[in-house]
Amino acid sequence: MKFQLIDQVLHRTPTSITAVKNVTAAEEYLGDHFPGFPVLPGVFMLEALTQAARELLKDRGRMVLGQVKAFRYGSFVRPGEALKVEVTLEKDPGDGTFGMKGTASVVRMDGTGETAVSGRFTMRPARVPSSAAAGA
Repeated sequence: MKFQLIDQVLHRTPTSITAVKNVTAAEEYLGDHFPGFPVLPGVFMLEALTQAARELLKDRGRMVLGQVKAFRYGSFVRPGEALKVEVTLEKDPGDGTFGMKGTASVVRMDGTGETAVSGRFTMRPARVPSSAAAGA
């Protein structure tokens, strides 16, 4: 199963991207997370940041999450609310990895909001399995 956690890119520069994920009651994982109190799972918030970073870096090849540092979770994101994702490229050491800073905020129906998650993470090139590289 593949989850698309970026519904729309709102703004993009060569070093930053802002995107949004609208959380709806129709999303199947909400039935289990948590029964009677459905919220967007924290790992999906991280994945939304990763998908935004991948979109920002798409001209540099297939990128995957490498490392997560100093992540802090704040507010819940419930059905009917949106997750506004902002990712900035902070470091490009030239070795194929990229240091990113990300913040995702909950946007409520009344227009208010607060930070749902923030932190730093690394994107790196996807590795090709050695059997695929050898032509097996």
